Amino acid sequence: MKNQMKVFGALVIASLMFVVSCDKDTDPADRDVFVGTYEGTITFNDSERTITDEDGRVTVTKVGDSYSFIFGSGIPDITGVRFEQGDDNVYVGIGEGFTGIRITASSLNIAVTNGQGTWTADCSR
Repeated sequence: MKNQMKVFGALVIASLMFVVSCDKDTDPADRDVFVGTYEGTITFNDSERTITDEDGRVTVTKVGDSYSFIFGSGIPDITGVRFEQGDDNVYVGIGEGFTGIRITASSLNIAVTNGQGTWTADCSR
């Protein structure tokens, strides 16, 4: 019974954290843990293929200072991105190849090119 209460308590806490992190008004920068889905047009191209999805989704996760962008539609993910705050509470990706990522509570814009290919996203939530 004691172990069941511990498991139940852990599930309740995890559920609350998930609900708070998914709030559409929540700015990812304001949380140490964040999960949110942005929807809109996403593309990827490399030397072998071009993928375009006008109804695409990008799930953004943040743990600590590291962001990951999990794309749908068979587009490779972008991981390990760090940000700095710009004007109007817009956060801009820093580091080689990531300066073309801008994120707010309501929008995600990506224009990234590196050795793997080129990603674009014009999404909102």
